[in-house]
Amino acid sequence: MDDATENAENAENAENADHTAYADERDGLLADAVGLREQGRPVEARDRLVELSARYPDDAEVAYQTAWAHDVLGLEAEAVPFYERALKTPGELTEKDRRGALLGLGSTFRVLGRYEEAVATLRGAVEEFPEDGALRTFLAMALFNTGEHHESAQLLLRLVAATSEDPYVIRYRKAIEYYAGDLDETV
Repeated sequence: MDDATENAENAENAENADHTAYADERDGLLADAVGLREQGRPVEARDRLVELSARYPDDAEVAYQTAWAHDVLGLEAEAVPFYERALKTPGELTEKDRRGALLGLGSTFRVLGRYEEAVATLRGAVEEFPEDGALRTFLAMALFNTGEHHESAQLLLRLVAATSEDPYVIRYRKAIEYYAGDLDETV
């Protein structure tokens, strides 16, 4: 092996070691911050996550956890930019975290009275994850807020019919599903 090849391999190995150390440090700091939130210490968790977010500004998972920490404290307006940062690059979050970030952002928009943005966010999320009942429920709430009561009720009725274990709902499931299709139908 010549000196140039050996130098290139040594540089690559050093870069890989630096990346591993970076990932380990970041993972440990993130786990500590999330642990604080889970232990009922949301203010401390938020403080650490804000620091982490400044340190790792392009890290979608850190941004998502920082948004969540703000939401837990009722700081919805401050959560929005972190949710948006987390969702900026598709494929950066796990599927579970992406669902959570979409629900968090849509719900946060709704709570802030930004109803059209809530509907757009949640509608896109439902298209991406059609089986997610929580996303459909939050979309129904946002639709209600925009005056789209008919579509809101349809979504909720279909969700109840599909997911309820109540024996009386089960007994009338077909009728509920049918009428959800056209709530104004009469005979």
